[in-house]
Amino acid sequence: MKQHSHDYEEIDFEQFIIFIKSHSKQIRENITIYKNLEPNIIEEDRILIGTLLDSFIYFLSQSDIEDISNNYEDHLDTWLQSQITILNTRIFNYFFFIFEKSVLTLMANLKQHNRNIPILMFLSSVFSHLFHSYSKRSDTETERTFSKKAEENEELRRLYLLDQLNEILISTSCSNNLAHILKKCEDIFHYKRCVFYAYIPWSNQFYGVIGSELTKVQSMRGQLNKQNTFFNMKGPIFLKNPHNYVREEHIKLFNLSSVIFVPIFNQQQLLGWLTFDQLGEEFDCSKEELILLEQAGKRIGLYLSRNHDERSRIAEIQLTERETMILDLLADGYDNKKMGELLHLSEHTVRDYISSLMTKLHAKNRTQVVASAFRIGLIE
Repeated sequence: MKQHSHDYEEIDFEQFIIFIKSHSKQIRENITIYKNLEPNIIEEDRILIGTLLDSFIYFLSQSDIEDISNNYEDHLDTWLQSQITILNTRIFNYFFFIFEKSVLTLMANLKQHNRNIPILMFLSSVFSHLFHSYSKRSDTETERTFSKKAEENEELRRLYLLDQLNEILISTSCSNNLAHILKKCEDIFHYKRCVFYAYIPWSNQFYGVIGSELTKVQSMRGQLNKQNTFFNMKGPIFLKNPHNYVREEHIKLFNLSSVIFVPIFNQQQLLGWLTFDQLGEEFDCSKEELILLEQAGKRIGLYLSRNHDERSRIAEIQLTERETMILDLLADGYDNKKMGELLHLSEHTVRDYISSLMTKLHAKNRTQVVASAFRIGLIE
Protein backbone atom coordinates (compact mmCIF):
# COMPACT_ATOMS: atom_id res chain seq x y z
CA MET A 1 0.00 0.00 0.00
CA LYS A 2 1.30 3.47 -0.90
CA GLN A 3 2.55 5.40 2.11
CA HIS A 4 1.33 8.95 2.66
CA SER A 5 3.04 11.59 4.76
CA HIS A 6 1.03 13.14 7.57
CA ASP A 7 1.54 15.96 10.05
CA TYR A 8 0.28 13.70 12.83
CA GLU A 9 1.25 10.37 14.29
CA GLU A 10 -1.10 7.56 13.27
CA ILE A 11 -2.54 5.18 15.85
CA ASP A 12 -3.52 1.52 15.62
CA PHE A 13 -6.62 -0.35 16.75
CA GLU A 14 -5.09 -1.18 20.13
CA GLN A 15 -4.53 2.51 20.96
CA PHE A 16 -8.00 3.39 19.68
CA ILE A 17 -9.63 0.75 21.90
CA ILE A 18 -7.66 1.93 24.93
CA PHE A 19 -8.94 5.48 24.33
CA ILE A 20 -12.56 4.28 24.01
CA LYS A 21 -12.31 2.08 27.11
CA SER A 22 -10.79 4.90 29.15
CA HIS A 23 -13.60 7.32 28.28
CA SER A 24 -16.54 4.95 27.71
CA LYS A 25 -18.58 6.45 30.57
CA GLN A 26 -18.37 10.00 29.19
CA ILE A 27 -19.03 8.81 25.63
CA ARG A 28 -22.16 6.98 26.82
CA GLU A 29 -23.38 10.12 28.58
CA ASN A 30 -22.82 12.20 25.45
CA ILE A 31 -24.62 9.59 23.34
CA THR A 32 -27.65 9.70 25.64
CA ILE A 33 -27.80 13.49 25.37
CA TYR A 34 -27.47 13.71 21.59
CA LYS A 35 -29.74 10.74 20.92
CA ASN A 36 -32.56 12.29 22.96
CA LEU A 37 -32.07 15.85 21.68
CA GLU A 38 -31.92 15.08 17.95
CA PRO A 39 -35.33 16.40 16.72
CA ASN A 40 -35.42 14.57 13.38
CA ILE A 41 -35.40 11.05 14.82
CA ILE A 42 -38.77 9.36 15.20
CA GLU A 43 -39.32 7.48 18.47
CA GLU A 44 -39.24 4.02 16.90
CA ASP A 45 -35.88 4.76 15.27
CA ARG A 46 -34.57 6.34 18.49
CA ILE A 47 -34.95 3.00 20.27
CA LEU A 48 -33.15 1.09 17.49
CA ILE A 49 -30.37 3.68 17.30
CA GLY A 50 -29.92 3.46 21.06
CA THR A 51 -29.67 -0.33 20.85
CA LEU A 52 -27.08 -0.06 18.08
CA LEU A 53 -24.98 2.52 19.96
CA ASP A 54 -25.11 0.54 23.22
CA SER A 55 -24.01 -2.58 21.39
CA PHE A 56 -21.12 -0.76 19.66
CA ILE A 57 -19.81 0.77 22.89
CA TYR A 58 -20.10 -2.60 24.62
CA PHE A 59 -18.29 -4.26 21.70
CA LEU A 60 -15.41 -1.74 21.80
CA SER A 61 -15.05 -1.61 25.59
CA GLN A 62 -15.15 -5.42 26.00
CA SER A 63 -12.85 -6.31 23.10
CA ASP A 64 -9.80 -8.40 23.91
CA ILE A 65 -7.10 -6.32 22.24
CA GLU A 66 -4.45 -9.02 21.91
CA ASP A 67 -6.78 -11.40 20.10
CA ILE A 68 -8.12 -8.98 17.48
CA SER A 69 -5.54 -6.23 16.95
CA ASN A 70 -4.17 -7.88 13.78
CA ASN A 71 -7.54 -8.50 12.14
CA TYR A 72 -9.85 -5.95 13.71
CA GLU A 73 -11.73 -5.44 10.43
CA ASP A 74 -13.00 -9.03 10.61
CA HIS A 75 -14.04 -8.33 14.19
CA LEU A 76 -15.95 -5.23 13.06
CA ASP A 77 -17.69 -7.29 10.38
CA THR A 78 -18.79 -9.84 12.96
CA TRP A 79 -20.27 -7.08 15.13
CA LEU A 80 -22.03 -5.66 12.06
CA GLN A 81 -23.47 -9.11 11.29
CA SER A 82 -24.81 -9.41 14.84
CA GLN A 83 -26.83 -6.19 14.33
CA ILE A 84 -27.97 -6.79 10.76
CA THR A 85 -31.61 -7.49 11.65
CA ILE A 86 -32.18 -3.92 12.95
CA LEU A 87 -30.11 -2.01 10.39
CA ASN A 88 -31.19 0.19 7.53
CA THR A 89 -29.42 3.12 5.86
CA ARG A 90 -31.30 5.78 7.87
CA ILE A 91 -30.49 4.20 11.24
CA PHE A 92 -26.91 3.57 10.16
CA ASN A 93 -26.40 7.26 9.30
CA TYR A 94 -27.81 8.45 12.63
CA PHE A 95 -25.62 5.90 14.41
CA PHE A 96 -22.49 7.35 12.78
CA PHE A 97 -23.59 10.94 13.36
CA ILE A 98 -24.35 10.55 17.09
CA PHE A 99 -21.29 8.46 17.90
CA GLU A 100 -18.92 10.81 16.11
CA LYS A 101 -20.53 13.88 17.72
CA SER A 102 -20.20 12.28 21.17
CA VAL A 103 -16.50 11.58 20.64
CA LEU A 104 -15.89 15.11 19.31
CA THR A 105 -17.57 16.59 22.40
CA LEU A 106 -15.39 14.43 24.62
CA MET A 107 -12.25 15.62 22.86
CA ALA A 108 -13.27 19.24 23.20
CA ASN A 109 -13.61 18.73 26.95
CA LEU A 110 -10.29 16.87 27.24
CA LYS A 111 -8.44 19.66 25.39
CA GLN A 112 -5.74 17.24 24.23
CA HIS A 113 -5.45 18.66 20.74
CA ASN A 114 -2.37 16.64 19.83
CA ARG A 115 -4.41 13.41 20.12
CA ASN A 116 -7.56 14.58 18.39
CA ILE A 117 -6.58 14.11 14.76
CA PRO A 118 -5.20 10.53 15.13
CA ILE A 119 -8.29 9.41 17.05
CA LEU A 120 -10.69 11.03 14.59
CA MET A 121 -8.82 9.66 11.58
CA PHE A 122 -8.93 6.16 12.97
CA LEU A 123 -12.61 6.54 13.87
CA SER A 124 -13.22 7.66 10.30
CA SER A 125 -11.49 4.53 8.98
CA VAL A 126 -13.64 2.36 11.27
CA PHE A 127 -16.82 4.01 10.01
CA SER A 128 -15.63 3.77 6.39
CA HIS A 129 -15.04 0.05 6.77
CA LEU A 130 -18.42 -0.52 8.44
CA PHE A 131 -20.24 1.49 5.79
CA HIS A 132 -18.43 -0.35 2.99
CA SER A 133 -19.27 -3.74 4.52
CA TYR A 134 -22.89 -2.73 5.07
CA SER A 135 -23.24 -1.34 1.53
CA LYS A 136 -21.70 -4.49 0.08
CA ARG A 137 -24.11 -6.64 2.07
CA SER A 138 -27.06 -4.42 1.11
CA ASP A 139 -26.12 -4.69 -2.56
CA THR A 140 -25.95 -8.45 -2.26
CA GLU A 141 -29.32 -8.58 -0.55
CA THR A 142 -30.80 -6.35 -3.26
CA GLU A 143 -29.57 -8.70 -5.96
CA ARG A 144 -31.35 -11.55 -4.18
CA THR A 145 -34.67 -9.71 -4.19
CA PHE A 146 -36.23 -10.54 -7.53
CA SER A 147 -39.83 -9.35 -7.27
CA LYS A 148 -42.80 -8.97 -4.96
CA LYS A 149 -43.89 -12.47 -5.91
CA ALA A 150 -40.50 -13.84 -4.88
CA GLU A 151 -40.84 -12.10 -1.52
CA GLU A 152 -44.28 -13.61 -1.05
CA ASN A 153 -42.91 -17.03 -1.89
CA GLU A 154 -40.12 -16.55 0.65
CA GLU A 155 -42.66 -15.62 3.31
CA LEU A 156 -44.71 -18.70 2.47
CA ARG A 157 -41.57 -20.81 2.69
CA ARG A 158 -40.74 -19.34 6.10
CA LEU A 159 -44.24 -19.99 7.42
CA TYR A 160 -44.19 -23.52 6.01
CA LEU A 161 -40.90 -24.35 7.72
CA LEU A 162 -42.05 -22.87 11.04
CA ASP A 163 -45.32 -24.82 10.76
CA GLN A 164 -43.26 -27.99 10.36
CA LEU A 165 -41.34 -27.13 13.51
CA ASN A 166 -44.58 -26.34 15.37
CA GLU A 167 -45.95 -29.77 14.49
CA ILE A 168 -42.82 -31.44 15.85
CA LEU A 169 -42.95 -29.44 19.09
CA ILE A 170 -46.63 -30.19 19.61
CA SER A 171 -46.20 -33.90 18.94
CA THR A 172 -43.36 -34.10 21.49
CA SER A 173 -44.98 -31.87 24.11
CA CYS A 174 -45.38 -34.74 26.53
CA SER A 175 -42.02 -36.43 26.05
CA ASN A 176 -38.40 -35.67 26.79
CA ASN A 177 -37.19 -35.74 23.23
CA LEU A 178 -35.03 -32.71 22.60
CA ALA A 179 -32.62 -34.90 20.60
CA HIS A 180 -35.46 -35.77 18.21
CA ILE A 181 -36.40 -32.10 17.86
CA LEU A 182 -32.83 -31.07 17.00
CA LYS A 183 -32.60 -33.85 14.41
CA LYS A 184 -35.80 -32.59 12.83
CA CYS A 185 -34.40 -29.04 12.86
CA GLU A 186 -31.50 -30.28 10.75
CA ASP A 187 -33.96 -31.68 8.19
CA ILE A 188 -36.35 -28.72 8.22
CA PHE A 189 -33.74 -25.95 7.90
CA HIS A 190 -31.26 -27.97 5.81
CA TYR A 191 -28.26 -28.02 8.12
CA LYS A 192 -26.12 -31.08 8.73
CA ARG A 193 -25.68 -30.51 12.46
CA CYS A 194 -27.72 -28.87 15.24
CA VAL A 195 -26.49 -28.81 18.86
CA PHE A 196 -27.95 -27.37 22.06
CA TYR A 197 -25.68 -25.78 24.68
CA ALA A 198 -27.14 -24.83 28.06
CA TYR A 199 -26.16 -21.65 29.90
CA ILE A 200 -25.76 -21.28 33.68
CA PRO A 201 -26.26 -17.56 34.47
CA TRP A 202 -24.97 -17.51 38.06
CA SER A 203 -21.59 -18.97 37.04
CA ASN A 204 -21.55 -17.55 33.49
CA GLN A 205 -20.79 -21.06 32.19
CA PHE A 206 -22.08 -23.19 29.32
CA TYR A 207 -22.10 -26.91 28.62
CA GLY A 208 -23.12 -29.17 25.75
CA VAL A 209 -26.40 -31.04 26.23
CA ILE A 210 -27.80 -32.63 23.07
CA GLY A 211 -26.58 -33.18 19.51
CA SER A 212 -25.01 -35.73 17.20
CA GLU A 213 -21.74 -37.26 18.48
CA LEU A 214 -23.10 -36.86 22.00
CA THR A 215 -19.81 -37.70 23.73
CA LYS A 216 -18.14 -34.76 21.99
CA VAL A 217 -21.09 -32.47 22.69
CA GLN A 218 -21.18 -33.26 26.40
CA SER A 219 -17.41 -32.76 26.66
CA MET A 220 -18.01 -29.12 25.73
CA ARG A 221 -18.07 -26.85 28.76
CA GLY A 222 -16.51 -23.53 29.61
CA GLN A 223 -17.02 -19.97 30.72
CA LEU A 224 -17.97 -16.91 28.72
CA ASN A 225 -15.21 -14.32 28.68
CA LYS A 226 -14.21 -11.15 26.86
CA GLN A 227 -13.25 -13.14 23.78
CA ASN A 228 -16.80 -14.41 23.26
CA THR A 229 -18.91 -11.47 24.42
CA PHE A 230 -20.85 -11.79 21.15
CA PHE A 231 -22.69 -14.70 22.74
CA ASN A 232 -24.35 -12.20 25.11
CA MET A 233 -26.19 -10.72 22.14
CA LYS A 234 -29.95 -11.34 21.99
CA GLY A 235 -30.08 -12.09 18.27
CA PRO A 236 -28.60 -14.88 16.13
CA ILE A 237 -24.92 -14.62 15.20
CA PHE A 238 -23.42 -15.92 11.96
CA LEU A 239 -19.69 -16.57 12.02
CA LYS A 240 -18.38 -17.35 8.57
CA ASN A 241 -14.95 -17.84 10.12
CA PRO A 242 -15.22 -18.70 13.83
CA HIS A 243 -11.49 -18.89 14.61
CA ASN A 244 -11.36 -15.58 16.50
CA TYR A 245 -14.37 -16.43 18.67
CA VAL A 246 -14.34 -20.20 19.25
CA ARG A 247 -11.44 -22.04 20.86
CA GLU A 248 -9.22 -23.88 18.39
CA GLU A 249 -9.59 -27.23 20.16
CA HIS A 250 -13.37 -26.96 19.82
CA ILE A 251 -13.08 -26.06 16.13
CA LYS A 252 -10.91 -29.12 15.54
CA LEU A 253 -13.12 -31.38 17.69
CA PHE A 254 -16.23 -30.56 15.63
CA ASN A 255 -14.50 -29.77 12.32
CA LEU A 256 -16.14 -26.33 12.37
CA SER A 257 -16.07 -23.88 9.52
CA SER A 258 -19.02 -21.48 9.26
CA VAL A 259 -21.51 -21.67 12.16
CA ILE A 260 -24.69 -19.96 13.37
CA PHE A 261 -25.47 -19.36 17.06
CA VAL A 262 -29.15 -18.90 17.96
CA PRO A 263 -29.81 -17.79 21.57
CA ILE A 264 -32.69 -19.50 23.36
CA PHE A 265 -34.58 -17.30 25.83
CA ASN A 266 -37.45 -17.65 28.27
CA GLN A 267 -38.85 -14.36 29.58
CA GLN A 268 -35.55 -12.52 28.98
CA GLN A 269 -33.55 -15.29 30.71
CA LEU A 270 -30.93 -16.90 28.48
CA LEU A 271 -31.34 -20.68 28.55
CA GLY A 272 -28.56 -21.48 26.07
CA TRP A 273 -27.85 -21.63 22.33
CA LEU A 274 -28.61 -23.73 19.32
CA THR A 275 -25.80 -24.02 16.80
CA PHE A 276 -26.28 -24.85 13.12
CA ASP A 277 -23.48 -25.80 10.76
CA GLN A 278 -22.66 -27.92 7.70
CA LEU A 279 -20.04 -30.29 9.18
CA GLY A 280 -16.96 -28.39 8.10
CA GLU A 281 -18.35 -26.83 4.91
CA GLU A 282 -18.18 -23.04 4.69
CA PHE A 283 -21.49 -21.33 3.86
CA ASP A 284 -23.16 -17.91 3.66
CA CYS A 285 -26.22 -16.81 5.61
CA SER A 286 -28.75 -14.13 4.64
CA LYS A 287 -30.61 -11.73 6.91
CA GLU A 288 -33.84 -13.63 6.14
CA GLU A 289 -32.27 -16.92 7.22
CA LEU A 290 -31.17 -15.42 10.54
CA ILE A 291 -34.68 -14.07 11.16
CA LEU A 292 -36.12 -17.52 10.37
CA LEU A 293 -33.75 -19.27 12.80
CA GLU A 294 -34.42 -16.60 15.45
CA GLN A 295 -38.14 -17.37 15.23
CA ALA A 296 -37.39 -21.09 15.43
CA GLY A 297 -35.29 -20.42 18.53
CA LYS A 298 -38.18 -18.58 20.20
CA ARG A 299 -40.44 -21.58 19.65
CA ILE A 300 -37.90 -23.97 21.11
CA GLY A 301 -37.46 -21.59 24.06
CA LEU A 302 -41.18 -21.83 24.75
CA TYR A 303 -40.97 -25.61 24.45
CA LEU A 304 -38.13 -25.81 26.97
CA SER A 305 -39.85 -23.48 29.43
CA ARG A 306 -43.29 -25.11 29.57
CA ASN A 307 -44.32 -25.53 33.18
CA HIS A 308 -47.39 -27.70 32.68
CA ASP A 309 -47.55 -31.46 32.07
CA GLU A 310 -43.93 -32.57 32.44
CA ARG A 311 -42.87 -29.67 34.64
CA SER A 312 -45.55 -30.73 37.11
CA ARG A 313 -43.79 -34.08 37.33
CA ILE A 314 -41.04 -32.47 39.39
CA ALA A 315 -43.30 -32.61 42.45
CA GLU A 316 -44.00 -36.28 41.74
CA ILE A 317 -40.33 -37.26 41.41
CA GLN A 318 -38.73 -37.59 44.81
CA LEU A 319 -34.94 -37.86 44.65
CA THR A 320 -32.82 -38.68 47.66
CA GLU A 321 -29.89 -36.45 48.56
CA ARG A 322 -27.47 -39.04 47.15
CA GLU A 323 -29.47 -39.37 43.93
CA THR A 324 -29.43 -35.59 43.53
CA MET A 325 -25.64 -35.55 43.97
CA ILE A 326 -25.20 -38.37 41.45
CA LEU A 327 -27.49 -36.55 38.98
CA ASP A 328 -25.47 -33.33 39.28
CA LEU A 329 -22.20 -35.22 38.75
CA LEU A 330 -23.66 -37.08 35.77
CA ALA A 331 -24.61 -33.74 34.21
CA ASP A 332 -21.01 -32.59 34.74
CA GLY A 333 -19.72 -35.62 32.80
CA TYR A 334 -18.07 -37.64 35.60
CA ASP A 335 -17.71 -41.41 35.21
CA ASN A 336 -18.72 -43.96 37.87
CA LYS A 337 -15.22 -44.34 39.28
CA LYS A 338 -14.71 -40.60 39.78
CA MET A 339 -18.19 -40.17 41.28
CA GLY A 340 -17.42 -42.98 43.74
CA GLU A 341 -14.18 -41.26 44.77
CA LEU A 342 -15.88 -37.90 45.25
CA LEU A 343 -18.78 -39.32 47.27
CA HIS A 344 -16.79 -42.07 49.04
CA LEU A 345 -18.94 -44.79 47.48
CA SER A 346 -18.12 -47.99 45.62
CA GLU A 347 -18.63 -48.12 41.86
CA HIS A 348 -21.29 -50.78 42.45
CA THR A 349 -23.24 -48.39 44.72
CA VAL A 350 -22.92 -45.61 42.15
CA ARG A 351 -24.36 -47.93 39.49
CA ASP A 352 -27.30 -48.69 41.80
CA TYR A 353 -28.04 -44.98 42.20
CA ILE A 354 -27.87 -44.45 38.42
CA SER A 355 -30.23 -47.40 37.93
CA SER A 356 -32.65 -45.81 40.39
CA LEU A 357 -32.47 -42.50 38.51
CA MET A 358 -33.17 -44.29 35.21
CA THR A 359 -36.28 -45.86 36.75
CA LYS A 360 -37.60 -42.61 38.22
CA LEU A 361 -36.96 -40.60 35.06
CA HIS A 362 -38.07 -43.36 32.65
CA ALA A 363 -34.69 -43.23 30.94
CA LYS A 364 -32.93 -46.04 29.06
CA ASN A 365 -29.36 -44.91 29.80
CA ARG A 366 -27.34 -42.29 31.66
CA THR A 367 -27.47 -39.87 28.72
CA GLN A 368 -31.26 -39.93 28.77
CA VAL A 369 -31.17 -39.42 32.54
CA VAL A 370 -29.39 -36.08 32.05
CA ALA A 371 -31.55 -35.04 29.10
CA SER A 372 -34.77 -35.89 30.95
CA ALA A 373 -33.68 -34.12 34.15
CA PHE A 374 -32.74 -31.01 32.17
CA ARG A 375 -36.02 -31.06 30.27
CA ILE A 376 -38.24 -31.12 33.35
CA GLY A 377 -36.12 -28.69 35.36
CA LEU A 378 -34.40 -30.99 37.89
CA ILE A 379 -31.06 -29.59 36.68
CA GLU A 380 -30.32 -26.35 34.85
